[in-house]
Amino acid sequence: MGLTMQALAWAVFLVIGVFFFNGLLERQYNPNQTLETRHEAGLREVVLQRNKFGHYVTSGEINGLPVTFMLDTGATGVAIPGTVAQRLRLKRGRALQTRTANGVATSYSTTLERVSVGGIELTDVWAGITPGLQGDQVLLGMTFLKHIEFTQRGDTLILRQHL
Repeated sequence: MGLTMQALAWAVFLVIGVFFFNGLLERQYNPNQTLETRHEAGLREVVLQRNKFGHYVTSGEINGLPVTFMLDTGATGVAIPGTVAQRLRLKRGRALQTRTANGVATSYSTTLERVSVGGIELTDVWAGITPGLQGDQVLLGMTFLKHIEFTQRGDTLILRQHL
């Protein structure tokens, strides 16, 4: 009986440890899971923290559904992995050849009804569905970012939308 209770206690401790460290790792990868938006007259502002890998990763939404964005000023548009596009039920438009860091790839044009990061929201944003893009992270490129003022200081990035 004592050995069984000890084994059960270790199992519970292990499960709690897995949940704790999984959440810790997720917060290190995406420190911007919960965003606050500052509203002033004619301005919305969101502050992002850089993750431990040096990237700005944040939670956001496409057409009202949750996604994880990586901000990418080197990307012309918003690049959406094929599996994420399926989950979001996005329609593929015409095929395009795109140049990526990994070479030439085929993407499919689409228009996103709404894209939001915190309280910053844009409508009718051009994007590319990129089936070869691995993972579930959406690259938030310049078709979104060109409408936003952004300033980097140290490990923070301030996004401002002028209304």
